[in-house]
Amino acid sequence: MKFFNAIISSLILALTLSSCKQEGTAEKKNQTAKMNSLVQKQAWGQLADGSPVDLYTLTNKNGLVAQITNYGGIVVSLMTPDRNGKMEDVVLGYETLDEYVRDNPYFGCIVGRYGNRIAKGQFELDGKTYNLAKNNGENHLHGGLKGFDKVIWEAVPDTSEGEASLNLTYVSPDMEEGYPGNLEVRVVYTLTKNNELKITYFATPDKKTHVNLTHHGYFNLTGNAQRDILDHQLSITSNGFLEVDASLIPTGSLTGLNGSPFDFKKPKRIGIEINTEHEQLKRGQGYDHCWLLSSSQTASMKVPAATLYEPVSGRYMEVFTTEPGIQFYSGNFLDGKYKGKGGVVYQDRWGLCLETQHFPDTPNRSQNEWPSTIVMPGSHYSSTTVYKFAVK
Repeated sequence: MKFFNAIISSLILALTLSSCKQEGTAEKKNQTAKMNSLVQKQAWGQLADGSPVDLYTLTNKNGLVAQITNYGGIVVSLMTPDRNGKMEDVVLGYETLDEYVRDNPYFGCIVGRYGNRIAKGQFELDGKTYNLAKNNGENHLHGGLKGFDKVIWEAVPDTSEGEASLNLTYVSPDMEEGYPGNLEVRVVYTLTKNNELKITYFATPDKKTHVNLTHHGYFNLTGNAQRDILDHQLSITSNGFLEVDASLIPTGSLTGLNGSPFDFKKPKRIGIEINTEHEQLKRGQGYDHCWLLSSSQTASMKVPAATLYEPVSGRYMEVFTTEPGIQFYSGNFLDGKYKGKGGVVYQDRWGLCLETQHFPDTPNRSQNEWPSTIVMPGSHYSSTTVYKFAVK
């Protein structure tokens, strides 16, 4: 009898294990199918040193599609509908990896360690002067000669929340491009159910350092960059912007708007005043300035920092952020030498950037003057920006 009972117990255990294994296999298949429906990965070439590069396609339940490569964290394309439901690409960029490697004016990339300009390519921290690359005239721009826009990030897709996400991580070594401290960086792109491209940034250093990360997407809501952005209607929820000198470094003066060409409190056509005789517009060859955002606005992220509307397509975009500033750049240095997707030649002002960030040249300013970009060892930098798409 004991022998018989032992056989029965073994059979029950075997059946149970088999059932669990089948359930586990089925669950794994379901997770894989879910992953494949929201995030797909494909090989996208390699760099000169043989390092492989991948392209990830993120899709949400409404059919929005974002393609992102782990080279520079670049958003290669972003497909959104017009008012008739026609899906078209709303960001500038290239079709191939080689084009991005050869000559990229920061199309769609992650910018770091420091977005925007640092005067004369240097800053002082605790009595020590750190020298950076002067890659924008006499100034340092967007992290230097090989910033975060030119490195390969470790990429891990995630659909655990029912949305398509891509986790990108990179460890920037001590003194890379002149910045002190090893810096562990993580950037998460999420294409949400609410038709948002959400970008969250995290960074942790092991030495006192400066961090100012941003996304450098060139937007054109006409779809497939059919024409310039001068008829786009822009609003910026701000009461002031930072004046710049001839090399586009902030002078320290905060200028009120008061009906000037920089007053975008109410939506207005970008091209209406861009060529007026205003000293700040002449210095930037158009708009290339940082608008200040209120702390109450950035704390709640309920009021958009900016809105953008293209009347022909009906596409409408809102920008929300936790950052204290937003740099509006009207594509003034696109000069017809960049041939982008679909063979479109990007002429002057063919795309615009709305870069959420801390202020330019903050490392050379008093911590009491502007919001600090210093991150202490063991502490955490974090930031969130959302680009939300709709039609009107």
